[in-house]
Amino acid sequence: MVVMETLDVTKIEPQFKHSTIFQRFENLAENTHFIIHNDHDPMPLYYQMQAELGKVFTWEYILQGPEIWEVKITKIPRQEEEEDTSTIGELVVEDFRKAEVFRKHGLDFCCGGKRSVQAACEKRGVDYKVVKADLDALDRDQGSSMENFNEWELDFLCDFIVNKHHKYVSDAIPMLLEYSAKVARVHGEAHPETIDIAHYFKNVADELMSHMPKEENVLFPYIKELVAAKKAGKKVEKPSFGTIVNPINMMEAEHLEAGDDMEKIHDLSDVYQPPASACNTYRVLYGKLAEFEKDLHQHIHLENNILFKKAIELEKEVMA
Repeated sequence: MVVMETLDVTKIEPQFKHSTIFQRFENLAENTHFIIHNDHDPMPLYYQMQAELGKVFTWEYILQGPEIWEVKITKIPRQEEEEDTSTIGELVVEDFRKAEVFRKHGLDFCCGGKRSVQAACEKRGVDYKVVKADLDALDRDQGSSMENFNEWELDFLCDFIVNKHHKYVSDAIPMLLEYSAKVARVHGEAHPETIDIAHYFKNVADELMSHMPKEENVLFPYIKELVAAKKAGKKVEKPSFGTIVNPINMMEAEHLEAGDDMEKIHDLSDVYQPPASACNTYRVLYGKLAEFEKDLHQHIHLENNILFKKAIELEKEVMA
């Protein structure tokens, strides 16, 4: 009969309980175990061990109350973690809450959405372990809910993009052009970066104002035609542009140009932090630019990582 070593946690002072258990676990040889004996469910300990140690133990209840809990903890060999090859864009498609993590660390999940998290961190000089910890924390938290854009019909998604994001861009650009030009004129000598910011935003505005009509008048109507054909069980004729891949490649290239210029603005503005001496127009400009960037990231993500990918596959299904 095998006698299992038991640690009676009830006899340890509260402030020393977890540290004593961790020390006992550290001293274990691989593939050996011990039992903790407690007067309540030690599940908080499980989560702490998961967070701090990772997948190096198994947790098996022997007794589960109501007065006594006993858990067998076995130390197992540390597994080399497989490199996560998921791209940033794919992770945001699966769980849009992760967009906030990437935004927090200055990582581009829209135009740069085809990079792995590790590659994106290396490009921006961000600590990958910190980003990974934030993503893992979200995976453990299933309480938050956000729109699951990945489940929407493509015709509805087209309308959403136009009514929310295209309208926002059209409404925001005139004020941002006015304020960026004014701030550059008034503060450019003391803060020359404001001159560059005005220049780069003018590029963004010109790019988007010529870009959005192409989507609204050509690409999105064709996507809606594909959706209608599938619902009706019909085929569509080859369009004048050959295949949807052609306009999509053009749209993604334009997204990349606008995204690159917004990234320069992001860096030049010190992540939209105005100097202490900034006037109200200066402060409003930076606040509005931060808002504009946030909207643009979601806007381009919905197109590049969801709408365009699905539309390419849909065309293959219904092309005559």
